[in-house]
Amino acid sequence: MMTDNLLESRTGIEKFLADFWQKKPLLARDALAAAANTLDRASMIELACRDDVESRLVTGARRVWHVERGPFRKRDFARLPRRGWTLLVNGLETVLPAARALQQQFSFIPYARHDDVMASYATPGGSVGPHFDSYDVFLVQGMGARRWQISSQRDLRLIAGAPLKILNRFRPQRAWTLHGGDLLYLPPRYAHHGVAVDECITWSVGFRAPDRQEMAEQLLDFVRDHLRVAGAYCDPGLKLQRHPAAIGKDMLRRIKTMVEAVRWTDADVQRCLGEYLTEPRPGTVFTRARRVSAARFAELAGARGIRLALPTRMLTCGAQIFINNETVAVRATAAKALHELADTRRLLPGTRTDAATRALLYQWYQAGYIDIELSQPTR
Repeated sequence: MMTDNLLESRTGIEKFLADFWQKKPLLARDALAAAANTLDRASMIELACRDDVESRLVTGARRVWHVERGPFRKRDFARLPRRGWTLLVNGLETVLPAARALQQQFSFIPYARHDDVMASYATPGGSVGPHFDSYDVFLVQGMGARRWQISSQRDLRLIAGAPLKILNRFRPQRAWTLHGGDLLYLPPRYAHHGVAVDECITWSVGFRAPDRQEMAEQLLDFVRDHLRVAGAYCDPGLKLQRHPAAIGKDMLRRIKTMVEAVRWTDADVQRCLGEYLTEPRPGTVFTRARRVSAARFAELAGARGIRLALPTRMLTCGAQIFINNETVAVRATAAKALHELADTRRLLPGTRTDAATRALLYQWYQAGYIDIELSQPTR
C-alpha cells in the first residue's frame, strides 16, 4: 500500500500498527522530508574513517561480492570507480544527533524494540544485493534516489560462501523509486533489493527482535550470575555398585532434585530484560564531561536542562530504571522525572527533582551517561 500521511497523526499511527506492523509493507511518500539533506558523501566518508562506528564498503553484483571493513582512510575512496559501490555505516544514533533525532521519529514503537540507525551511501548502480532482514526496518530516502524491488517470497535460501547474505533467487513482485523524504517499511523476512539510481543516501532504522534461543541464554546467564544455592551433594545411603564407572540411578535422582530447586521470578526476568536491552553497542565509550561540583551541576541542570548522551540506552519498568546495562530502583518521588528523561531523552529546565534524584543524575553525568544542554530547548 502507498500513502502520503499515514504516520502523521495518532489515528494514522494506530492504523499502521494494526494493519502493517509485522504484517505487510508500507510506502509513504514525503513522510520525512527533513532527512533528505542531512548527510552527504563527505560526511559519510568522514564517519567511515572513525573507529567508534562500524563501517563496510561493498562492491559487486549478481553472485560476486566483496566487502571491506572499516575504519577507512579518506584515500581509500579516491581509488574507487564512479559507479557500483556502497558504503554502510552502522550505529549512527550513538555519534550523530541527526540520526538519533531520526530514530526518535519512530517513538510510536517502544524503545525496547529500537536497535540502530544505519546509513547507506551509494554511487549510481550501487547495491548490497537482494536480501532480507530478520527484523522490522524503515528505509528512509535521504539525498538522491534509489530503486527498490520487494517480494514476499518464501524461498530465502542464500548464495553459499558470499560475504553478505545475498538471496540465491530473488523474484520481485513490486517496485518503486524512492526520492528524498520517502519512506518504505518492511516487515521481518521480506525480501528486498535496492539499487542507486544516482548518487544517493538511504537511512535504515532497524528494530531488534531477539529470538527464543538468545533470550533463553540471556536469562540463564543472569540466573547463573545471581544464583545462591546452599548445600552439597550427599549420599549417606550409598549402596555397593557392580559397575563403578556407571552413573547410578540414585545419583541421577538426587542431582535432578538439586537442579529442579533452581527457580527464577518475574522480577528476575524483568531485570534481565531491562539490562540486556540497555546494554550499549559494542565498542561504545562514554565521554566524561568536564568536572563540576554536585551543586554546580544541579544549578546548570535546573537552568539549562539535561539530555541523555547519544550512546545512552534507557528504559523503565515501574520503580526500576535501566540505563546502559545497569539497574536502579527509585522512589515514587523520582519516578516521574526519570520516566520523562527516558521517554523524551531530556529534562527541560526547571524540572522538579528531589535530592536523591539530583544525586543520581550527577552520578550519571560523571559517568558520561547524560549531558547538560548547551542551550535551553524549546518547550
